Amino acid sequence: MKDLKVSARFVKGVGPSRLNILNRLGIETIQDLLYCFPRRHEDRSRIKKVEEIRPWNFETIKVKVLTFGERVSKKGMNIFQVAVGDSTGVIHATWFNQPYMKDKFKIGQELVLYGKVERYIYLQINNPEYEILTGTKEDFVHIGRIVPIYPLTENLNQRWFRNIMKFTVDNYVDEIVDILPFEMRKRNNLMILKEAVRNIHFPSSDIVLKNAKERIIFDEFLILLTGIALKRTSIKIDLTGYSHKLEGDLIQKFKKSLAFQLTKSQLKVISEIEEDMKSQKPMNRLLQGDVGSGKTIVALYGLMLTVQNGYQGALMAPTEILAEQHYRNINEMVKSLGVKVLLLSGDLKEEERSRRRHMIEIGEADIVIGTHALIQEGVNFKKLGLAVIDEQHKFGVMQRALLKAKSENPDILVMTATPIPRTLALTVYGDMDVSIIDELPPGRGETKTLYFEEKNREKAYKLAEGEIKIGRQAYIVYPIIDESEKSDLRAAIKMHKDLSVSFPDLKIGLLHGRMKSKEKEDIMHDFKDRKIDMLVSTIVVEVGVDVSNASVMIVEHAERFGLSQLHQLRGRIGRGKHLSYCILVSEPKSDDAKHRISAMLKTQDGFKIAEEDLEIRGPGEFFGTKQHGLPELKIANIIRDKEILEIAKTEAFDLIRRDRFLRLPENRLIRDNLLSKFSKEDLALASVG
Repeated sequence: MKDLKVSARFVKGVGPSRLNILNRLGIETIQDLLYCFPRRHEDRSRIKKVEEIRPWNFETIKVKVLTFGERVSKKGMNIFQVAVGDSTGVIHATWFNQPYMKDKFKIGQELVLYGKVERYIYLQINNPEYEILTGTKEDFVHIGRIVPIYPLTENLNQRWFRNIMKFTVDNYVDEIVDILPFEMRKRNNLMILKEAVRNIHFPSSDIVLKNAKERIIFDEFLILLTGIALKRTSIKIDLTGYSHKLEGDLIQKFKKSLAFQLTKSQLKVISEIEEDMKSQKPMNRLLQGDVGSGKTIVALYGLMLTVQNGYQGALMAPTEILAEQHYRNINEMVKSLGVKVLLLSGDLKEEERSRRRHMIEIGEADIVIGTHALIQEGVNFKKLGLAVIDEQHKFGVMQRALLKAKSENPDILVMTATPIPRTLALTVYGDMDVSIIDELPPGRGETKTLYFEEKNREKAYKLAEGEIKIGRQAYIVYPIIDESEKSDLRAAIKMHKDLSVSFPDLKIGLLHGRMKSKEKEDIMHDFKDRKIDMLVSTIVVEVGVDVSNASVMIVEHAERFGLSQLHQLRGRIGRGKHLSYCILVSEPKSDDAKHRISAMLKTQDGFKIAEEDLEIRGPGEFFGTKQHGLPELKIANIIRDKEILEIAKTEAFDLIRRDRFLRLPENRLIRDNLLSKFSKEDLALASVG
């Protein structure tokens, strides 16, 4: 039996020097080579005559070199051209700025060309892929079949790598041991793993390629979801937390003190949180809700419940501005009830920081609000009952774990205004229960989203000026702080000066990330107190700033912002009863940028925005798998492969229900894969080892 864990240098044609290049692709062993899957395939199985090919199609032709030469265009570009043909006609293959190509060809050589056919004065293929036929069977690794195209690095070419892969597949693929139990594979009509790997590289037909992909996608999802199922089960079964009593004077007084009615959606989520908090098992709940849906008041209900039961609550926010805003709002709501709220921020002087840390440690602080300062060494809670993490996607796995470690299994509530489509939340938050606030509080004004081309930006400013004259306020957001020689983007500091000149009667403020925390807080206080009419800012206002009188949000160079960022920015307005305007000023060039602008104009539903964002960015970037501590998906796509995802989810959770520690012989290889893909500590897999 051949060992797949041996170095790839022993594959014919690799050697030490080529191995160094393969290492850049993450390839060290023969097994790594087998699992380096193509990024796409090209169907070169039908070789056509020249007379059969059509302009604008991708075609494969077998031809002879008739003549070749090079010239320089008027703009100084080197153009190398080969006239090739068969008995039915002639076509020209052209390469630009590749003068070394003249050494590749000889008159009379047989070639196979693949590329997009275009018509100028004559038929032409620009920069085609080519194979010089040698009359050996090696030629047919590259033509006359469905051909794999691999994700390569510098100093590697497709032909060499394809030959290496063909040798590796032919000589080693039969050593692959199937990780799935026979019954699971049979139940889901899945291809044998070694056949799937063979045919994802060199498929014999489209249908075989489809079946091979489905098997490998299933395996990727199964390992991911089994790890998640195992973590969820460990939390539910193994850990003991704090049981909260739901009734009491404090929570009743808090309910009566609210100056507004909670929405049905908020009440439903509160009920779910109560069920979790009265249980002896620690709560581990994700709260999703669109911008302005009232997540904070729901979290505050949980914090008041833990205080009523004699515990402390903590709320961790990603920015000083948001932490300070949470502190002011929460303190205002609960100070009359005798609840002590404390702010712990990074810019406190050492003496004051020590005093506040002492208050936390001896239990004088009931609710502690802060940024990452909460998780620093030296911050010790007397008895932390509930930890709330706001805008959780801003924090990594380790930061969330450090807050959780401040007590013995506290309840955890994480909140996000960057919603994840309901059907897909499982892949990232499968270890958590998910609550959704899907309605906005009543009395909100409508927000209109408008798009202005760059040449019409003055109209956007005039609209903002008009709103300010009737008593409203406006944000103008820029993608960068300072001007740069390398960029023609408008910058916040320069535009603050220009707008102050253009609108001398308006009070214009400036906010950006390089300011000290105290400066930022003062600016936001002034804006909230209406001492500033127009706030020029960078993306620092994206999260959590709540000024109900602001009715205009102008986003300059909107194409430079991500879709979720644009949606978050739009959420800063429309918080009062009046009509508001989100104006996107942009000249989008790329398809993705146009897609983002279109999505913003089409909908204000955060979940639909999230779907669009997933489509544009792809799941890897959207979810940030490294941040979440999840294994990378090589070919599985959470959006495209939703049906396989659901099947794998069912199988994964059933597997853990039947064999929680994966000790049965038929599940041994799944266990081994889990331990190679996940961190034991992060996904609580120590029980499997």
